Amino acid sequence: MDLEKLTAKVEKAYNRRFKSVEKRVSTSIESVSSVNELELAEIKALTTTILDLETKNLQADVETLLAKKELIERSLEKKQHELQESKYAVFNALEDTLSSNELALSKLHQVKLQSIDLYDILSEMVESAIITALERDQDGDISETTIEVIKDITYEAIKEGSLNTIRVRKILSTILISAIDIAEATPNRAEEILSSTLKGMRSGLIHSIDRFKKRLAYMPLEAKHILIEDYDTIIEDLNQTDTLFSQVVITQASQSSQSTKKILEEINREMRYDLEELVHISKETAEVMKDKFSNFAKNAVKKADSALKSPKAEEAKRMGKEAWGVAKVALGSAIKTAKDAIDKK
Repeated sequence: MDLEKLTAKVEKAYNRRFKSVEKRVSTSIESVSSVNELELAEIKALTTTILDLETKNLQADVETLLAKKELIERSLEKKQHELQESKYAVFNALEDTLSSNELALSKLHQVKLQSIDLYDILSEMVESAIITALERDQDGDISETTIEVIKDITYEAIKEGSLNTIRVRKILSTILISAIDIAEATPNRAEEILSSTLKGMRSGLIHSIDRFKKRLAYMPLEAKHILIEDYDTIIEDLNQTDTLFSQVVITQASQSSQSTKKILEEINREMRYDLEELVHISKETAEVMKDKFSNFAKNAVKKADSALKSPKAEEAKRMGKEAWGVAKVALGSAIKTAKDAIDKK
C-alpha cells in the first residue's frame, strides 16, 4: 500500500470527538483495509501518524517549555555572572577602604575566599598564589606558604558542592595543571612548587571530607533524600579517594614534559605513604554515612520495590519480554537462513 495514501486515510479517520484513546485508535485502524497484511514500513507509518495526531498538543507544549527553559538557563547564567561581578565590586571597595589596615585586610581576604564561587577562577587564582609566593620569597623556601594557600583554595573549591569523583577530579586537576605551568616556567623551583601543591591539595581534600562527615549529623531531610539517591556512588567514591588523588597526579604527569613527569611520579610514589590520613577520614566518613542513612536506604529499597509494581514498570517489563521475543524470532530466522545456505552447498 502507498504510504502517503495510508497516512491520509488514518488522518481522515482519526476523530478527537471520541473520549477514549482506545476508540480513537481503533476507528483510525478500521479505516485501513487488510490491516493484518501490512508490512513493517506500513505498520510504522500507521503508528507514527496516530502518535503524532494523539500527542500533537503535548508535543507543542513540550517545545514551548523547552524554549522557556533555554531562555531561563541563559538568563540564569547571565545573572550568576552579574552576581559574581557584583561580589567582586563589593570586595574591591572594601579592600580600598581597609588598604591601610593590614590585619583587617588579611581577614577580609579570608572572607572573600569563602564568599566567591571559586571554580570559574580556580586556575588563575592558583597561578597568582604560587607566583606571589615566589615573588615574596625571602628565605628560599616557599613550601609552607604554598601548602597552606593551596590547602585553603582546594577546601573552599570543594566544600560547598558534591563530593562525587568527577567534580573533585576536575578541581584537583585544574589546581595541579596551573602549578605544572608555573613549575615548567620556573624549572629551578619545579620540585618545590609541585611537592607543595600536592601536599596542599591532599590537606584541602582531607579537610573537605572531614567537614562533610561533621555536616552529616545536621543535614536537613531534603538533602538526605538527595544523598540516598546517590548513596552507592558517594560510598564508592569515599572508599577510593587515595586512588582518585594518585590518578589525578599520574594523568597530569603523563601529559607534561619529561622532567615534570619524572618529578610528579617521584612525589606520587613518596606520597603514597602519606595518604593514610586521607584513607582513614574517607573510610570513617563512609561508615558514618552508612550508620546515619541505613534506615533511609531501607526505605529507599521499599520504594524501589513499590516502583517495580507501578504501571510504568509493568510496561517496561512487558516491553523487555517483547524485545526478547523479537530477538529470538530474528535469531531463529538467521539460524534457519544459515542452515538452508549450508544445506544447499
